[in-house]
Amino acid sequence: MAKKGPPSGAQAVLRAISLLKAFPPERPERDIAELASEAGLSRSTTHRLLAALESEGLVARNPASARYRLGPETVVLGARALRAVSIRDTVHAELEALAQETAETATLEVLSQGKMLILDEVLGAHLVGASPSLGTSWALHATSTGKALLAELPKARTSELLSQPLTRYTERTIVTLEDLEKELSRVRDDGFATVSGELEEGYAAAGAVIRIPMNEPYASLSVGGPSARLQQSALRELGALVKARADEVSRRLGFETV
Repeated sequence: MAKKGPPSGAQAVLRAISLLKAFPPERPERDIAELASEAGLSRSTTHRLLAALESEGLVARNPASARYRLGPETVVLGARALRAVSIRDTVHAELEALAQETAETATLEVLSQGKMLILDEVLGAHLVGASPSLGTSWALHATSTGKALLAELPKARTSELLSQPLTRYTERTIVTLEDLEKELSRVRDDGFATVSGELEEGYAAAGAVIRIPMNEPYASLSVGGPSARLQQSALRELGALVKARADEVSRRLGFETV
């Protein structure tokens, strides 16, 4: 009987992809039996495909345990994919959905020169709302997007970004690092940040960070409007909604949320 060759064509590609997807974060190393079962393949087919993937650096074999894990070339491909993705294009539909659902203004903001830059925005339907602010930059410690971002960064990086004393914009602005750290602890617990009258009197917003795989967080989503309309309970509901949308964007960018 002629020796059976490796699967060919599109079927082989799909089978190989199914193997690459069979390494969840909680199980980074797996043996052939586990991989074959996960992908619904025979052991012989799994072995041939793994050999091909290993030759390209897409999987690596632990010689001590004979178990496989994702190889270094998957990191290279992931980094290339991230560079090819425009976060603005990825997020714009979410901004439209948030603005339509809440009737408030939704923004995508990114860290730029130590401030939060409004990279994209969709205005809400309310007659009284936030004015267009595309392209403007605001202080990290006085914005929901900035606080959401600071809560995700290492303390050393946070210290680099915050110049002291913190600028006071209103009577409600947080101006000490001690008070800001208490606020950031609450943000970590909630998963979202809020501001009300901290950057500007009468303006309130909720923001949540977008997590980027293999990169330090640098972007956040926000929804904001008049604080008279966005009282504390409404603001927290808005925060939960923004967090859910930011988590969805993070998943689409490849970040594994817990």
